[in-house]
Amino acid sequence: MKVLVIGSGGREHALAWALGKDPQVSEVHTAPGNPGTAVIGSNHRLDIMDGAAAAALATQLGVDLVVVGPEAPLVAGVADAVRAAGVPVFGPSAAAAELEGSKAFAKMIMEAAGVPTAAARLCLSMDEVVAALDEFGAPYVVKDDGLAAGKGVIVTDSRDAAIAHAASCSKVVIEEYLDGPEVSLFALSDGEHVLAFEPAQDFKRVGDGDTGPNTGGMGAYTPLPWAPEGLTEQVVATVIQPTIDEMRRRGTPFVGLLYAGLALTSRGVRVVEFNARFGDPETQPLLTRLQTPLGGVLYAAATGTLDQQPPLAWGSGAAVGVVIAAEGYPASPRRGDVISGADLEGVFHAGTALNDEGRLVSAGGRVLTVVGTGTTLAEARAAAYATVAQVDLPGGFHRTDIAAAASSLHPGEVATSAPVATCSTCSEEDGEGRE
Repeated sequence: MKVLVIGSGGREHALAWALGKDPQVSEVHTAPGNPGTAVIGSNHRLDIMDGAAAAALATQLGVDLVVVGPEAPLVAGVADAVRAAGVPVFGPSAAAAELEGSKAFAKMIMEAAGVPTAAARLCLSMDEVVAALDEFGAPYVVKDDGLAAGKGVIVTDSRDAAIAHAASCSKVVIEEYLDGPEVSLFALSDGEHVLAFEPAQDFKRVGDGDTGPNTGGMGAYTPLPWAPEGLTEQVVATVIQPTIDEMRRRGTPFVGLLYAGLALTSRGVRVVEFNARFGDPETQPLLTRLQTPLGGVLYAAATGTLDQQPPLAWGSGAAVGVVIAAEGYPASPRRGDVISGADLEGVFHAGTALNDEGRLVSAGGRVLTVVGTGTTLAEARAAAYATVAQVDLPGGFHRTDIAAAASSLHPGEVATSAPVATCSTCSEEDGEGRE
């Protein structure tokens, strides 16, 4: 099987890496890819927002499957164009990708499907914004309704800041704040059937102790030793499957990866948001632990045969991913710094490029994700940071507390300290790796 992965970030590098390990996959192509994916297979120039160009490339390469990584081309209908050319695609149609493209649409689907989520108000005027802020109170959660390249969500105790952010959005969703730890749960779907991944948790804030602004994600780990028993089954039954059923009922079946960003609140599981693709940086540690060959299950989802697949198989150990970011991230990341150590095992490229001299340089905010594995979460964490120490990026930085609190827990023990996962509501993508 020949596979084309569309995208250029850390998620796409991880997907290409996992596909390259699948015995059924003979060729891996990535467009446009990055220096990391170039080591695995062939990179190709592509405007990822151009559906006709993507379809033409897939046809030219004779691929059997196209995997669309980022959300922007999905919302723009790139998967539709490739399907129209007769090539199986793992990725939802533009209509189904509205689950991520519009928060108001996602709320409507959740309400129709009976999926538990935060109370919210769609506001089209500043009078409605002010009324919603007063209704829910602080902390204020203000979300741009559409894709917003990393600047769509603000969580603040400042009413003035909340109003200012709302004023910058054409349509805005105001939500109640959700307490409790965050969980990311991915599920493959063929439009009817689902296969769930194990849960993961990512770290949104830029600084240690969950301080500073939201980012696309500064690290992630899996499994979650503190997660309640049966969490995956509960989320599939109450969130994932009802959403897939509702989308199918409406005539817009969701084929691809449904990412449920969850908060485990004092009132139970609540959906913070849906994403319509693999998340970054959770994908990197998750695929490192996945034992099921990836190409076969993605193809089954793309061709409507997921019900013929067994549950996904996982390694018994743990994986921790740590993001190395460029100086100035997330506000104004510096680019062009020479990187060394990026060829080490477990290093996934996100914002990298080759300069005119052929040297690897930083080319985005989140530059690399370093994944360590081990029998326990503590061992995986130690392995990740040992590799981070061998990578050199002038001015680069990383959080030092990824999975720190969770690695000290016993199975079933829930920590209440903030570093485990303070729910700040999931942010939009920052453009590097999570597009």
